[in-house]
Amino acid sequence: MLFYITAIVILIIDQASKLWVREHMDIGEVIPVGSIVQQLEHYENSGMAFSLFQGYARLFGIVALVFIVLIMYYRQKGEIQGRVMNMGAGFLVGGAAGNMVDRFFRGTVTDFLKFSEEGGILNFADIALNVGVLLFIAGAGLSWLRSWRVRRSHF
Repeated sequence: MLFYITAIVILIIDQASKLWVREHMDIGEVIPVGSIVQQLEHYENSGMAFSLFQGYARLFGIVALVFIVLIMYYRQKGEIQGRVMNMGAGFLVGGAAGNMVDRFFRGTVTDFLKFSEEGGILNFADIALNVGVLLFIAGAGLSWLRSWRVRRSHF
């Protein structure tokens, strides 16, 4: 259940924030914020990360769909287990779905979070994908540690 709740919450936050940006900011408009997020800057990306491969948004939408199907398949098979791994999978699916919805229905992904002058512009789906990867790594590490302790206790 944690997987589904995480994925749905991420998808809702992502889509709601992108809708707000599209309705309240012109493309290219910048709003200074401060602290962690330095500014909001409305950008429509028809490619992938770092604005690479512009014009291929729908192709990357298909890639996102395949990614989501693979995660669901491995969850169903029992390969993704435990709280941390399921939460990580939820972040990954929610993030991939958020950007996939934009790519299929709009042909672009709305980005707006800028953390530094040199850095790129992200959205909540992008952040969720990064958090999901970190949780997956942490979950894999915890799983390895548990199995190592079990093996060690047999000696």
